Amino acid sequence: MAGIIWEFFGFRTDDISDAAKNAAVTKECPIIDEECEKSFNDGVTSGVCSLKPMTSEPVICCPIRMYADNYRILRDVSDKAFGEGLKLVPGREALEFTTSNNEVCVAVFGRRWGGELRLPQKSGRGGYFVDWVLAKLDVSGELEEFVAVEVQTIDTTGTYRNGYEALINDRSTVKTTAGLNWENVSKRILPQLIYKGQVLQRESLCKKGLFFVCPHPVYERIMNRLGGQDGLIRYSLQPASITFLVYGHNGSEPKIDGQLVPLKQTVSHSTTVYKLQEAFNNVTLPEENVYKTAILKALGK
Repeated sequence: MAGIIWEFFGFRTDDISDAAKNAAVTKECPIIDEECEKSFNDGVTSGVCSLKPMTSEPVICCPIRMYADNYRILRDVSDKAFGEGLKLVPGREALEFTTSNNEVCVAVFGRRWGGELRLPQKSGRGGYFVDWVLAKLDVSGELEEFVAVEVQTIDTTGTYRNGYEALINDRSTVKTTAGLNWENVSKRILPQLIYKGQVLQRESLCKKGLFFVCPHPVYERIMNRLGGQDGLIRYSLQPASITFLVYGHNGSEPKIDGQLVPLKQTVSHSTTVYKLQEAFNNVTLPEENVYKTAILKALGK
């Protein structure tokens, strides 16, 4: 598989504005206004947000890219789970905010928002951890309910080092050997969703379950693995819910140099962890005797 780097330090690779060039020079991520966290094995900052396979649309491969528009995805989750318009407050500051202002708020626990929650580990590993917890507090600071949020993009295979070098040298785009590790959909993403969804269902105040945020191409691969969205019956939000919130590059908006390509929500679909597990376990088998056929063919019979 081959592809090109499509977004580099936040900006399109065909964006030749000063903002795009400066981001590459300073190695700054314009989404969080900090140094880019992605790097090669030798420690060089890579700056790759999205890859474009040669035969398909660009795919976001950096989770930070999903936090554009000042963490819009967290506002979208909060609006869906708790009602529109509640203020999101860093978790460690939320109690003081809500009691001082006599205002219901949502405490946000996650990186750069008051830190991740300390949770018990499973067999020495952090099997319970999620990327974000959004907790609704009433005006007296009491915890009413919470939801968990997982943000997942896709890992890469091969290398895009030559693409990085070309962009750094003269802002040119060249083909790389980088691909996308779609096998992780079955090996890692879906098993984790099922496990964490079951853990959260046992939480008395997790009334709306788990929200899973991902790029549209990742969602499409998940649905292909599960036999299609129609098999995941839509349910209203409940403790056993898994809600897919899906985003993609907004192709209908004009691409403006010096500005990030906006994201748009493409899918919002709530089902249950049990329907997800049922679909995941419903393996489509090949025809009978495929091994026998292959052996006979190899023998020349």
